[in-house]
Amino acid sequence: MYGTQQPQAAVTNNRERKVLTMANQIFMRVNEVAEELGVSIPYAYKLIRQLNEELAKTGCITISGRIDRKFFHEKFYGTRTEKD
Repeated sequence: MYGTQQPQAAVTNNRERKVLTMANQIFMRVNEVAEELGVSIPYAYKLIRQLNEELAKTGCITISGRIDRKFFHEKFYGTRTEKD
């Protein structure tokens, strides 16, 4: 009885970890933005808010305090290729 419940919980935890890991790879949080740019956390929030407003105008769904990693690098480092 207990043996069948334990592996089920382990599978659920692994799925949750995988989702959280993917989310951390896709989005940058304010601390990461502040560290990467060498700015204060309040200023990083301001930058994220501006970038999210730009994304929202294109029809994208945004999350407060987080920015898409790829979009961030395109805007700050010009990593967009000619194909994009």
